[in-house]
Amino acid sequence: MRNRVAVLGALCAMFCLILAPGEAIESARCGLSLCAELIVPSLLPFFTASALLIRLGVPQTLGRVLAPLARRLWGVSGAGASAFFAGICGGYPLGAQTVAELYAVGQIKKDEAERLLRFCNNSGPSFLVGVIGAGIFSSSAAGLLLYCVHVSSALLVGMLIRRRAPDAAPQPAAEVGIAEALVASVRQAVSAVLGVCGFVVCFCVLAGLLDALGLWSAAAAALSRLFRAEEQDIRALLIGMLELSSGVGVLRGLPPTRGRFVLAAFLSGWGGFSVCFQTMAVLAETDLDARGHLVGRALSAVFSALLAAAVLRFFPVLPAV
Repeated sequence: MRNRVAVLGALCAMFCLILAPGEAIESARCGLSLCAELIVPSLLPFFTASALLIRLGVPQTLGRVLAPLARRLWGVSGAGASAFFAGICGGYPLGAQTVAELYAVGQIKKDEAERLLRFCNNSGPSFLVGVIGAGIFSSSAAGLLLYCVHVSSALLVGMLIRRRAPDAAPQPAAEVGIAEALVASVRQAVSAVLGVCGFVVCFCVLAGLLDALGLWSAAAAALSRLFRAEEQDIRALLIGMLELSSGVGVLRGLPPTRGRFVLAAFLSGWGGFSVCFQTMAVLAETDLDARGHLVGRALSAVFSALLAAAVLRFFPVLPAV
């Protein structure tokens, strides 16, 4: 049954490409531009640094420092907690990549790794503060508040799924030279970033084709009448559920209302199906189950929206409409 659905989906995608080749090419061009201007410059250095630090045994040192806090908050090891900090600094999908690397080298066990995937894969400050805050709401303060909301929601998800911390000590990292570690880290980082870029382009093309066929507009118009909401906001929600950057891009140029700030928080917490597939890509060489990641993203989206609605009462950071 699953194969039939997949084949049907692939045939529909091929048919859409034939119907709207120009829109597909333009969408792919936009996706490649996004990769060149944002994804590669922001992710490749972080991916390389994360892989290098893990190979050099840094999580073991961090683990001793972070262990008390990590055990109380999330019931994970200190080494596992380092994935959370990597995720909130580097953005999607660095948190998942770090979890996969820690699991591969034996620093964390499978159960802990799959729990970490639920709250350690998050958006980074460069996207939330720079792209959404300054670019969408014309306010870096709004972006900073959005980032604080995003991190807080991730903390809440981690606390919600908390279990007893693992007792087993992590395996000692093998001694490697800096040259060997750097070469392996760069190769791994380039491979991971290429996979991420591939999914970004594919989902940009998918969103563009649906737009060219009028499906986004029809769905947004119907839902806006049903829920009495702004059609552009519904459109941003629908596209953002699929691909985050394209969704928040719909909000560019619109009045910076409280509702749109909450919407941006929700979409950032969810990350889009594109991020889900990016996460599956970085986990492809492991036996980790990515389904928990979907649960974590859904919880993060809900918590982010609720927190965003609450904090705006105390921090009026949006420019006057």
